[in-house]
Amino acid sequence: MQPIFAVGDVHGYLDQLHMALDTIEREGGKDAPIVFTGDFVDRGPDSKGVIELLMQGQAEGRPWVCIMGNHDRYLLRYLDFLAFQDRRTTRPLYYTDPPIGGDKTLESYGVDTDVRRWPEDIHADAHKAIPQAHLDWIAALPRLHETQDQIFVHAGLRPGVALHDQEESDLLWIREPFLSDTTDWGRVVVHGHTALQAPEAYVNRINLDAGAGYGRPLVPCLIEGRKGFALGAEGRRAL
Repeated sequence: MQPIFAVGDVHGYLDQLHMALDTIEREGGKDAPIVFTGDFVDRGPDSKGVIELLMQGQAEGRPWVCIMGNHDRYLLRYLDFLAFQDRRTTRPLYYTDPPIGGDKTLESYGVDTDVRRWPEDIHADAHKAIPQAHLDWIAALPRLHETQDQIFVHAGLRPGVALHDQEESDLLWIREPFLSDTTDWGRVVVHGHTALQAPEAYVNRINLDAGAGYGRPLVPCLIEGRKGFALGAEGRRAL
């Protein structure tokens, strides 16, 4: 049973990511294995910096696994089609609308998103500003990551569907019926996506999303087998 560290939704908050990485390094060393469960972009002020940091860490050989989140895919689909709207949102939303927060991602790349500008001009500037290497990195992100004791995924799993038959849209977007389901997947499911006040453990899953996308602290966690521990200045706290 090898301990592994995990970080939930970052949402463009580079300062919070640096603090989380510092906390993990104090607990597990510089080369600690970490799984990031997606939503690296949107809402926060420096999505570009978050992607650059994660890409750099992987390029340097850090044992980091980064999983795609629904916001990460939303950026790709916006660039493919200006007026893209995902049917899984609670109401019709364009990428640059709150609460999606894509305007903050574009601004981190230097794009002027002033509402008085034509959307077509903003879209064209986004294509010019965002490096292809960043888009290729996002597009290649795995949708889930498996270990002997854990299944890491952004949003969750659809009950009653075998792991290899899960649809990408569910892996990136699902809430119910996953959140209220008690299916034993044989391993603990570690996910983000549904914001809480702090990471929390349930009978079959651990939710890492402490609401960094809404201005709350990013809380890194240590996962040992099926047990989780939130990490902070005062050490670890069992979930």
